[in-house]
Amino acid sequence: MISEADQQSIPPDGAAYWSIETNDLLRRLETSASGLAAAEAASRLAKLGRNTPASKSSESALVVFARQFRSPLVLILIFAASVSAFVGEGQEAAIIGAIVLASCVLSFTQEYGASRATEALKQRISRKAIVLRDGFECSVVAEDIVPGDMIRLSAGNLIPADGIILDARDFNVSEAVLTGETFPVVKEPGRTPAEASLAQRSNAVFTGTSVRSGTATVLAAATGSNTEFASIAAALERKIPETGFARGIRQFGYLMTEIMLAIVILVFFANLMLHRPLIESLLFSLALAVGLTPELLPAIISVTLARGARAMAANGVIVRRLDAIENLGSMDLLCTDKTGTLTEGVIHLDGWLDVDGNPSTDILLWARLNATMQTGLKNPLDEAIGAAPGEGASLAAFTKVDEIPYDFIRKRLSVVVRTKDAEDLLITKGAVQNVLEICGFVRTAKGLEPLDETHRVAIDEKFRRWSADGYRVLGLAIRRFERRKAFSRKDEIDLAFAGFLLFLDPPKQGVKETLAELAHRGIAVKVISGDNRYVAAHLAQAVGLRADRIMTGEELSKLTKSALFAGVQHTDLFVEIDPNQKERIVQALRSRGHIVGYLGDGINDAPALHEADIGISVDSAVDVAREAADIILLKQDLGVLVRGVDDGRKTFANTMKYISITTSANFGNMISMAVASLFLPFLPLLATQILLNNLLSSIPSLAIATDNVDAEQMRRPRRWDIGFVRRFMISFGLVSSLFDFATFAFLLLVANAAPATFQTAWFVESLMTQLAIVLIVRTHKALWASRPSPLLVWLTLAVAIVAIVLPYVPVAGWFGFVPLPFPVLAGLVAITGLYLVVSEATKRWFFSHDSRFLRRHGAGQGVDGKTMARSALAK
Repeated sequence: MISEADQQSIPPDGAAYWSIETNDLLRRLETSASGLAAAEAASRLAKLGRNTPASKSSESALVVFARQFRSPLVLILIFAASVSAFVGEGQEAAIIGAIVLASCVLSFTQEYGASRATEALKQRISRKAIVLRDGFECSVVAEDIVPGDMIRLSAGNLIPADGIILDARDFNVSEAVLTGETFPVVKEPGRTPAEASLAQRSNAVFTGTSVRSGTATVLAAATGSNTEFASIAAALERKIPETGFARGIRQFGYLMTEIMLAIVILVFFANLMLHRPLIESLLFSLALAVGLTPELLPAIISVTLARGARAMAANGVIVRRLDAIENLGSMDLLCTDKTGTLTEGVIHLDGWLDVDGNPSTDILLWARLNATMQTGLKNPLDEAIGAAPGEGASLAAFTKVDEIPYDFIRKRLSVVVRTKDAEDLLITKGAVQNVLEICGFVRTAKGLEPLDETHRVAIDEKFRRWSADGYRVLGLAIRRFERRKAFSRKDEIDLAFAGFLLFLDPPKQGVKETLAELAHRGIAVKVISGDNRYVAAHLAQAVGLRADRIMTGEELSKLTKSALFAGVQHTDLFVEIDPNQKERIVQALRSRGHIVGYLGDGINDAPALHEADIGISVDSAVDVAREAADIILLKQDLGVLVRGVDDGRKTFANTMKYISITTSANFGNMISMAVASLFLPFLPLLATQILLNNLLSSIPSLAIATDNVDAEQMRRPRRWDIGFVRRFMISFGLVSSLFDFATFAFLLLVANAAPATFQTAWFVESLMTQLAIVLIVRTHKALWASRPSPLLVWLTLAVAIVAIVLPYVPVAGWFGFVPLPFPVLAGLVAITGLYLVVSEATKRWFFSHDSRFLRRHGAGQGVDGKTMARSALAK
């Protein structure tokens, strides 16, 4: 283990390890170039803790429970109950306290259960890293890395720990997350001064940054809370843009708060002017506020989203951020690469041809040497070369000298090999044009010839023809050098173009039908690919996409921001695109008012994944892409995404049901109660009765997450619309108030009810109508044409039975209830039945009228404030 002296020589925060000589640091960390022993690593992990900064998600049950009492309304009610107890109303204080506690327990069980379920899902996509243990490379969970580990890094990796570089080849790291520097920085072994700033430590790497190109071996010096990332995590934590749904919930909260404050202040002072007791007036006013407020909304949202996340996980979609579920349901445009999504993703090497287009064993041999001996970014093309049929024994005659790793600027990879008695041979493969630009010769059947225009035209003609047939074509070139130890990019010059590699990745079976399903759900698909236009157009035709509206990366680079904004709408295929252009395309599409999903799995997809409204990656993606994504597909299949979209829309629909139910019933009842309190010589309901009513009416809402959703509500993207919520609340609130006033008239003019009978009867009627509206507004169809979930039905029926039976049980007196005469109870049932009929008719009128309203005001797609703001900025 690390000695106490060595721990003291390297400060706990890992400061200055970049200035220590490598062998000295190895000694202090008690490790070696072959890495730690597995037993030693386990011992250090137990002592030092996991390699992860403190997480907000690891809240204890006690913390989550205590948070339920932070609500201002809950605190006010606790204060009011305390005042009641102080003035001698102990029974009323106890009842209020019990109801508040029950409500908080209910909310806690839902929120805590949802958070645990979400954490369990996140564990399914834990990040892995390659380390040396017992002298051998092995894959471990990144959280299990400890100081002293030797970490192997290559392009696409997220760096899992702070450490120093022991060796590196063309190693470039993106440190924007820490330093804000846009361009990757070159990292290499060495020492930097102890006082060097983070950006100046060229021999060190840091947790959370990502490898853009090259390879390296890194000695982990600091992990977990001792890393640079953890020390400034609060400032660096990725600021997720507020989704339209989150903004809508916030706006809804403002709306409810405004109405609540107006009612509370008006009712409180009106009751004081009517010379009613101060405490009674205060409790009544506060109870009205609680009755109006959907206090279970956070819990309902958490439960609904968590249930949606579990349903999506069962269908092969892991949600990394719950808010992303709503965006997935709102998505109306999907941008994707073609490999693995539109194609099978299993690439086959179909041809190895010389410059004249004839099969060549030399080309296959050189391709295999290049693909199997490179140690950088792994990719399907190299795997396809290695799996190609043919004689492979000759590879053993070659030894590797050096390599020049692939990067996204050069778009080529070079490997240098030698045989026992021969010169060094540099073999380069990559995009045809990028290989041609470093060639001065061409290798023909006659021997080496200068690469003139005739040869270039012939090569380009073959490239176009094969690409138009659907092949992915790479170029291969060679050059011989005198023996030496090292090579660099400067040696990629005057090569001889030797031939072509033809890869075939056929369209995925069933993808045409899947694209049709996306279109049926209102989701358009645009392809953004680094491949050439001919391959992309051929594939688009094969899968049913338009192939005539193409924009190349070269064309895009010449467009201004406003020109791109205008052009993206009418382009279906973006081809020969570089990483930064992907981000520009997504940005322009969002500015057009689209909710954009981006599906990608490579290093060059990370910027676009960040920019998109919904970043989607796959479980096999490189680290940086998985980390940038909001949603992970366990299978690279658009069919999985279609099911995820359906789950997202179902989650959105069920959340909106709760809001609709709450606003339509609570708003009307509370307005009626406030008005009645001004004209009746007694309070229409006692404070404890209002709180009990609110608690009981919330119970069926817990089953909203399980409810069925009509297919019509899932056919198109849906977005939050606060105007819709306001119109719905007023329309159905007025209907609710109308029947409340009818109930008042029945009780006062027909039944001649005493105050206690009036309060009991209206409690029953109010609760029954709130339960009835659950079954009405949960569907746009007729009540009898849409089947609710069994749990929702049973909870609704159970609470309805409780509402009717409650006045007759022994504890009724605690709440001020009295038994209701049968004629009164029958009248209440009749009023509730009539309320069902009128609410059903109102629903039909509202949705037909609201559709015309939306069309007339150009809001048929439910464009939210975020979208309109983007459009304004773009203009």
